[in-house]
Amino acid sequence: MTLEEYKKEFNEDDAVGWLEIDKEFDRLYPGQEPKHFAPAINYMLGGEHPLDGVSYYESKNQENHYHFITYGFSELYYNEEKVDGEFSKWGFELTFRLKPFEADNGNPSWVVALLQNIAKYVFSSGNWFEEFHYMPANGPIRLDTETDITALVIIADPEIPKKQTPHGEVSFLQIVGITTEEYENIIANPETVEELVSKLKENNPLLITDLNRKN
Repeated sequence: MTLEEYKKEFNEDDAVGWLEIDKEFDRLYPGQEPKHFAPAINYMLGGEHPLDGVSYYESKNQENHYHFITYGFSELYYNEEKVDGEFSKWGFELTFRLKPFEADNGNPSWVVALLQNIAKYVFSSGNWFEEFHYMPANGPIRLDTETDITALVIIADPEIPKKQTPHGEVSFLQIVGITTEEYENIIANPETVEELVSKLKENNPLLITDLNRKN
């Protein structure tokens, strides 16, 4: 897209990148209004949370689960200087799929805190994510919870392909909860991360995180 085309199609009030994300989820969940969490104070105005928002949808694909999406790792708003870049800001947004967990009482808001903490790491370190990256959660991914899920591996979201936006490429990278044992095996043998993902997909193609899963 040329700058001239951009200026003709959009104006300064348009959340250009945000709308590109919404298009993908409108396609997956037509007519569904997601639950949305936004920080009280925007990061650009001195707030502590880098992401401008996190939404989640209720999916019935494979099995009932929550499907989260971040807003803020990519360029969200009208910006003539960012037109036709190779990557839109960091070049990705994060997704996460969660099997409903009884203790959440239908309100899995802890996931928003998890995603914001990951964003703080990215924004402060300058390190971005790619498929098959992995990281510890430094404890249970849901705080104060008895669960073996204590680390994360990153895959391409199975239902949302990477896309070209007016600001550049955006990949949809899904974080997947893995057990302490699985993480320790990856640390010992980093070349096995793809093998682990393939094994998990055999019974769980969408890689929905289940906090009750053992191994």
